[in-house]
Amino acid sequence: MRRGWGPGGLRGSRAEGGGGGAGGSGRGREKAGGAEGAGASGWEPDYPGRVILGIDTSLGSAVAVVEPDGVIRSQTVSADPRGHAEVIGTLIERALAEASIAPADVTHVAAGMGPGPFTGLRVGVAAARAFALGRGVPVVPVVSHDAVALELLIHDALTGGYEDAGDETFAVVTDARRREFAYTVYRGLDADGLPVRLAGPALTPRDEIDAVLADAGAVRRDADRIPAAMLALAASRALAAGRTIGPADALYLRSPDVTLPHAPKRVGL
Repeated sequence: MRRGWGPGGLRGSRAEGGGGGAGGSGRGREKAGGAEGAGASGWEPDYPGRVILGIDTSLGSAVAVVEPDGVIRSQTVSADPRGHAEVIGTLIERALAEASIAPADVTHVAAGMGPGPFTGLRVGVAAARAFALGRGVPVVPVVSHDAVALELLIHDALTGGYEDAGDETFAVVTDARRREFAYTVYRGLDADGLPVRLAGPALTPRDEIDAVLADAGAVRRDADRIPAAMLALAASRALAAGRTIGPADALYLRSPDVTLPHAPKRVGL
């Protein structure tokens, strides 16, 4: 039994540049590859001072600051799959400080919309929306698995393996807890440098995931983190192309464990 959000209708091509990992924190101007020129949205990627803040808490907690052309200014991460609310504010503060920017320099906030467990995922979505509201800037929703797929495909492009990997159908798989996995199926990059999403995100029992992926002809690629820098880069490429690539609502894929209590029973006297 599988539950999903539905496939994304994307195209296929190759991107330039490379991605940096999200392990620990990173400072400096690490080029991740980006779209050139302004897209239908009117965004000017080369305008000085414009940066995107990426926030994701679908697995651990990750924050990054990325310039529109793909330069990674900073990355901060907590691998703890719990405690998102306790660390997200500190991670945002550190990411801004390590990027040597002020909150006023942020022009867009990329929000990782999952899939992920309800308790953790909602923290990052709320933090992204609160920061954007305080700054008066747009939130750009991104499917969290898209960030993992983008990192994998950019890595293959940099290491010379893209020609083979670009034709490979693969699935990003993450632990959804309660003996379930979330997965999304991809194949290559489109003309805007974004991963082509063929199916998902969807949820399946752990003991069925291999059979599900075999039926889809997809190679399994497990992920234990979401690279916030790639999340922001995906948002930048979507903005340059004038596209919306993520849902407006978080992809919980199942109802929260906590539900509202029923009305009290009436007791006759």
